[in-house]
Amino acid sequence: MRATKPIRRSALAGVGLALLAGSWLASPALAVDNAAGQGQSGASTHGKSGNTGTAKGVFSFAVIGDVPYGDAEIQAFPSYIQDINAHRELSFVAHLGDIKNGSSQCTDEYFAAIRKNFDTFTLPLVYTPGDNEWTDCHRTNNGAYNPLERLDQVRQTFFPNPGTTLGTPMRVSSQGREGFPENVNFSRHGIAVTAVNITGSNNSTLPWSGLGNTGPTAEQLAEVRERTAADIRELTETFRKARENQDRAVVVLTQADMFDPTATPTQENFGAFKPLVQTLIHESNAFGGPVYLINGDSHVYNQDHPLAAGSPWLDFYAQHDAAKNLTRVTVDGSDNAKDWLKVTENKAGTSGVLSFERIAFTRPAR
Repeated sequence: MRATKPIRRSALAGVGLALLAGSWLASPALAVDNAAGQGQSGASTHGKSGNTGTAKGVFSFAVIGDVPYGDAEIQAFPSYIQDINAHRELSFVAHLGDIKNGSSQCTDEYFAAIRKNFDTFTLPLVYTPGDNEWTDCHRTNNGAYNPLERLDQVRQTFFPNPGTTLGTPMRVSSQGREGFPENVNFSRHGIAVTAVNITGSNNSTLPWSGLGNTGPTAEQLAEVRERTAADIRELTETFRKARENQDRAVVVLTQADMFDPTATPTQENFGAFKPLVQTLIHESNAFGGPVYLINGDSHVYNQDHPLAAGSPWLDFYAQHDAAKNLTRVTVDGSDNAKDWLKVTENKAGTSGVLSFERIAFTRPAR
């Protein structure tokens, strides 16, 4: 979470853990807006009853992020899951990180409660961690944890079986053997998908001030270097497979908004993303087809082309080449977490490979 974001984050610090165990049945959500895989085994296994993936050849999946934030959303979160479960045409769900707000405790108990919620998805769940559940846990009101210890706990809680999703088990290619089980890729219906651990707080380079630091520590920077290198390998491998398989499009799922339209970019808040942006440009151009970067972090739905010719982000990241084929989509979150994003493959001959639809939760937080 970067320094400008607390203004938009919920101020609720309490976490009613008992509420997380609740569950409500909900009917399918109502559409409110319309804007213009294969893993290691190549198969999806279903360990419990529920959705079986695509219906009638239509490929679609759900995306959420920056939820639940605060007591009201914690209470509503089980109903959000039930809403998504009711859409049996979906192939999988992606959660883009930030499973708590930025001013609440990063406890083992809270992680376990969210994991219990995640286990109620009747779809495969692809989750990439956000800064609120590890990077920013140094804050006093978060418990003054060492963020690297919290990242270890996130991996233990949410990635106990590398190469297998949460929710209904689905096999995915994973960097688990390298120590990054959250970095995964797979392909479905000619769409290559990867989830990459790129977080806010300038990719975890902001000082751990809650621990008394005024600058990044040596161990902090070592983690960033190793994870960024792994992220670049993950992106490169996903695009390589997409070219080899002649996939129609590539979808990249991350937490961090590296192109926040509401922010004035500075090196302090965005500079650490440069090698990742450079990789996205290079790989997008080498692929040639549509690339969709879907992120959370900034909380307000947005669709744009941040790496197209003339974009100020190219100047900021000191990039000479544009990537006109990259579309970025930000999902609603935090106080705007009133809907989920449905991503659907368009029919052949339609402009664009994927389309996006925001679908309202039937029981939004109050």
